Amino acid sequence: MVVLIYHLTIMASVMRVFLILLWTTNLVQPNIPQAAGVQVFPPVNFTLTVSALAQVLLHWKPNPNQEQKNYTIRYDVKILSPVPEEYDTKKTHSVRTAVLHNGFSAHVRTLLLHNNFQMRSDWVKEKLLPLPGAPETSVTNLSCVTRITISSTVSLHCTWLPGQGAPEDTEYFLFYRYETYTEECQDYIKDKWNGNTECRFSVTHIDPEEVDNLIVIHINGSSKYAAIKPFQQLFNQNAIDKVNVPRNVTVFLEQNDLLATWEKPISPFPKECFEYEFYLFNLKSGNKQIFKISSNDFRLRIDVTSRYSIQIRANHHICCTRGFWSDWSEIIYVGQNKLENPVAWILTVLCVSTCCTFLLVAIISKINQVWSKLFPPIPTPSNKFRDPFPNDYERARTCTSETETEFGSFTEDLYCSALDDSVF
Repeated sequence: MVVLIYHLTIMASVMRVFLILLWTTNLVQPNIPQAAGVQVFPPVNFTLTVSALAQVLLHWKPNPNQEQKNYTIRYDVKILSPVPEEYDTKKTHSVRTAVLHNGFSAHVRTLLLHNNFQMRSDWVKEKLLPLPGAPETSVTNLSCVTRITISSTVSLHCTWLPGQGAPEDTEYFLFYRYETYTEECQDYIKDKWNGNTECRFSVTHIDPEEVDNLIVIHINGSSKYAAIKPFQQLFNQNAIDKVNVPRNVTVFLEQNDLLATWEKPISPFPKECFEYEFYLFNLKSGNKQIFKISSNDFRLRIDVTSRYSIQIRANHHICCTRGFWSDWSEIIYVGQNKLENPVAWILTVLCVSTCCTFLLVAIISKINQVWSKLFPPIPTPSNKFRDPFPNDYERARTCTSETETEFGSFTEDLYCSALDDSVF
């Protein structure tokens, strides 16, 4: 009996949940477009058009069969390549910046909105084919750098390498596009094979005050032996900015502290946008330190008995994308110790040279003494058979050689004396 009551209780609970769900469905159902009454049609006349370098215009029209009464119509756009992206818009056109050398593909469909509910049509697809050209003939290793000049204009410098499959006679040509302005390079630098591998624009239409705008680089080429495939690349204008060196760097000592101040680099951005690296080198100990600083001054306790060299460089990092670090500023020396005195160096070298010379002479003398002891001179043998008629020269020579011999006997010395008396 208890089991039966338990099962009946469970069944009653399930029935209550079912009735609640049924009531909720009936309440919401009138606000949903009925599939039998409303049909969502896909857009028509969907086209992709290249409107500029690395720029595509997506355009479509609403389906004329689409019912619009009491409904909101939007469009869902999906970019498949080269970079996946998905967004929705109420317009019937859209502009996208993308590299096109490998093609472009996109889908679009209709979104029908009613009381926070939406119905979707099927996708409409369209694509652009890759740009023509032989494989591996495009440039490689493309890199670009911009600089803000004193006159607040922006220069552009790009370098690249020829494609591995490009013939030797291939000539490349560079174009850049910034917003609506497009320009071809007129100043090329050639490699040893007389091919273009660098391009310089001393002045461009790039706005130095803009933040994170895109610069389009397009390089095509020509050859008698192959069709050269174009190449495109997008650069963030701030990411390739080579920041200028900090200005008016001043370093001085205040008791035991080193104080440094400087001004921000030439740039339209305020000083709060920059960060700095402070390079400190102790010439006495050889210790090197790099400090990251976000202000325009720096204070540090140092060893006043040492001499230091200081350099500073800058980059922007708050107001926009970080660029390339600037070059280091000119070296500034500070401290009591000077770099080695040339006179002291000369005296030190002379002292060391003199000591080495004396030491070398002593070593050579010592070696000679040891050599003479180890290998004494061989004595001249005495003539035991006298010549009955010696001439004066031979007697004198014999006497001389005999007297110079350290090992001559006392008898031989007497003989030399008697001989000398007879000669002279």
